[in-house]
Order: sequence, then structure tokens, then C-alpha cells
Amino acid sequence: MKIAHCQFESWCGDFSRNLRRFEQGLEMADKAQAAIVSFPECFLTGYPDTEEAARAGAFANDSTEMMQVLDVTSRHEALAIVGYNEQRGPALYNTVLVAHRGHLLGTYSKCAAYQKFHKQGREFPVWEHRGLKFGVLICADGGYIEPARILALKGARVIFAPHFNYISDNGLIPHFMKVRADHGARAVENDVYFIRGNNVVLDPAKSGITRNEGVGYGDSYIMDPNGEILVRSRRHIEDFITAEIEDHPAQGKAWGLTKSAWSWREFHGFIEDAMRKA
Repeated sequence: MKIAHCQFESWCGDFSRNLRRFEQGLEMADKAQAAIVSFPECFLTGYPDTEEAARAGAFANDSTEMMQVLDVTSRHEALAIVGYNEQRGPALYNTVLVAHRGHLLGTYSKCAAYQKFHKQGREFPVWEHRGLKFGVLICADGGYIEPARILALKGARVIFAPHFNYISDNGLIPHFMKVRADHGARAVENDVYFIRGNNVVLDPAKSGITRNEGVGYGDSYIMDPNGEILVRSRRHIEDFITAEIEDHPAQGKAWGLTKSAWSWREFHGFIEDAMRKA
């Protein structure tokens, strides 16, 4: 199966423009014969760092905006994974939708959301497309052990991780190194493909970030279960990447289980005991 990612720039608060880019990405995926294509975190709405701007662009799952998104997917064959600020009652969530051929298959909301105005998600769905089971994490979620472990235990063989990065200059290299290390660990621990689907910032005035100057450098990649990067994007430009992946059976890295599953089974009681005594 071929999968893809669109490393595009999102313009904060410009839904119409972002929706057009979304369709362009789906056209590229169809031309490349990709079965699944992902887009960056909060791509449809932008990812502002203030609650006022986030609420201004957010939309609900029964909204006109959602119907427009689904209408776009109805014209294309690739399954789409794309992020947005979700209005759910009075709460805001950082959410990704999964849609195919005009149908909303489900959503996932960021479980390690660090914007104070985002409510934390606590559901971890897994989907199946053309026989391939996959799950979704969002950006910082991939830096923690349990979210990826939960998806893998539910049968996910691929984890898509849409990102939005705008990193201060003095933290750029440490961020680059840490993120790659985190994702390599998640891939190897759980014997999964891991897709870092990042954004790029070309015009900081469009980014929605007001609290710091920074760089949205990109560096999207598709990583195999051994932690090897099969393909990565170019940096500092919009890009489109694809890779062929194999839905091979889980390798059973430790006594018939993935390393993560075996470690949890054998040691979670010791962890709970250590935390009580900490």
C-alpha cells in the first residue's frame, strides 16, 4: 500500500484557502495512487496560540464547514486524515478527522494538548482501510509511551502523527533531535510504521503564532518498524511525500509480543508501586 503526506502551510483563520489546499493535496494523492494521505495538525483552521483566535476558526462535526470537507473527499479516492480546531459544545479540542469518499469515519482528539484552551482527548480509535489497521496521534502525543502502545495493542500497524511546529531558533536543533528519537522509539517499541506529518511555515504572519518568533521547518517522514526513515520531506518548503509500506504481521520482538506490550505486561505493577512510593 502507498501512503502519503502533504507538508503544506496552513493559513490561520482562512478556512476557504485551506480547504482548497486540502483538495489539491487529495488530487496529488490520487495521482500518486496513494491509499491514505495525511495533512498537518489543525490544517483546516490553522493552529493559533490564543483561545480567541482558536474559537473564531473552530467548527463542529455537524457544521457547514464539515459538510464542505466531506464534499471535497467525495470527489477523491484517497482516504484523508486532516486536523482542525473542533468546537464540541463549550469545549475546544485539537482534533483530526478521518474521511473517505464523503463519509466521516471518525475523529481523534489530541491527548497531550498543551494549549490551555484545548480539552484533552481520552479516546484512541483504530480504523481499517483496505485491510490495513491504523491509528492517529497528534504532534506531542508521540512523545509519550502509552498513546502509541494503546493503538498498537488495538491492532494498529501504522500510526499517523499530524504535526504543527513553529520552533524558536535557539531550540531548533534540540527539538529536531528529540522528535526523531521519540518517533524511532515508538516505531521500534510497537513494531509499527510511524508517519510524522509536519507543517511548514513560509509566512509567519499567517501562522497564528503570536508569542514567539520561530521556524516551521517541516521534516516530515515515514518511518518503518525498525526506526528507519523510508522517505523524508525537504525542509523549509511545501512538499509531498509517499512511500510503499508492507502490512507484515507483527514481528514479536520479545517472547511473542512487541517490546512495548511485553514490558507493560511484565512490569506495570512495579511501575505503579514505584509511583506510590515516589
